Amino acid sequence: MENHTKHMQDSTMKVSSLNCIDLASNDLHHSVVSLKQACLDCGFFYVINHGINQEFMDDVFEQSKKFFALPLEEKMKVLRNEKHRGYTPVLDEILDPENQVNGDHKEGYYIGIEVPKDDPDWDKPFYGPNPWPDSDVLPRWRETMEKYHQEALRVSKDIARLLALALDLDVNYFESQEMLGKPIATMRLLHYQGISDPSKGIYACGAHSDYGMMTLLATDGVMGLQICKDKNMKPQKWEYVPPIKGAFIVNLGDMLERWSNGFFKSTLHRVLGNGQERYSIPFFVEPNHDCLVECLPTCKSESELPKYPAIKCSAYLTQRYKETHAELSIY
Repeated sequence: MENHTKHMQDSTMKVSSLNCIDLASNDLHHSVVSLKQACLDCGFFYVINHGINQEFMDDVFEQSKKFFALPLEEKMKVLRNEKHRGYTPVLDEILDPENQVNGDHKEGYYIGIEVPKDDPDWDKPFYGPNPWPDSDVLPRWRETMEKYHQEALRVSKDIARLLALALDLDVNYFESQEMLGKPIATMRLLHYQGISDPSKGIYACGAHSDYGMMTLLATDGVMGLQICKDKNMKPQKWEYVPPIKGAFIVNLGDMLERWSNGFFKSTLHRVLGNGQERYSIPFFVEPNHDCLVECLPTCKSESELPKYPAIKCSAYLTQRYKETHAELSIY
C-alpha cells in the first residue's frame, strides 16, 4: 500500500490550470478569445453556467450509482449490443494497448440518441434503440437519462456556436443537418474502482484522445483525470485536472483537430484510480453519420494546405471503436 500511496503523491505534484468559459456571460468577445486560447493550447477547458441545475445533476449521478450497484447478472441483461449501446464490463475496453497489461478498470453504460425502427436512418451504425434496465428494477432511470442526454446536447450546441466563432466561421456553421442538426451523440455512465499503478500497466482508464468533435465530462468530486499537453515529450508529463462543482470539463476530440487542420488540439488524457470509487459521465458529440470531415475553409491557405484526407464521420468512428473494444462488430 505504501508504494501505491507514494505513487499517487508523486503524480499529484502537478495540477493543470484551465480556462473557464461562462455560457451566461454577456461578453461574447472575451468568451470566444478565452475559448480559442484553450483550444490552441490543450483543447481542455471548464464550462460553467450551462443551464443544467445541480439538483438534477445529483439525481443523474444517484441513478448511475444505482445501476452499477446491481448484481452482475442483472447488468449483463443489457450488455453492449451491435449498435454500441448498453453495459460494458470491467476490462472490456483497452485504450492504451502499448502500456496496459489488461483493459481499463472501469465499467460503463452507453446511451445514444433513440432512433425508432421506422426512422430511415435506423440501420446506420450509431443510431437505433437503446437497451434499458427493467423499469421495475430501476424506476425513473430511463426518463432521467433521456432528459440528461437532451440537456447535454443542448449545452454542446451552445459550445459549438462559440467554437464556430473561434474558428472565424459563421456562428451557426455547425448547426446544419449534416453536422449537429442530426448528430451522433453518446453519453456514457462510468464507474471506476481500484488503485492504478502505471509502472505495472494498471490504469483506471488508459491514455487516449477522444474520437469525435468534443466531449462534455460531468464528474463527482474524486480526483483522477490527467492530461498530457505534449504527447511527444519523453518522458510524458501528466497533470491532474481538478473537478469543479457544477462545471463541465470539456475537451476537443480528434475529429475537430482534423477539421481545424491541426490548429485546435485533441489532447491525451487518462484516469488513475486512488482506491476511492469514482463516477463520471462523458457526453461524446459527433456530427451526422454522413458528414464529410475535411479541412474547414478558414483553416487552410496557400501556405497551409490540408494535413488530413477527408473522411466520412461514420467510417472514422467505426474504425476507432473497433480498435479499442473487445470483439466489437458494429455492422
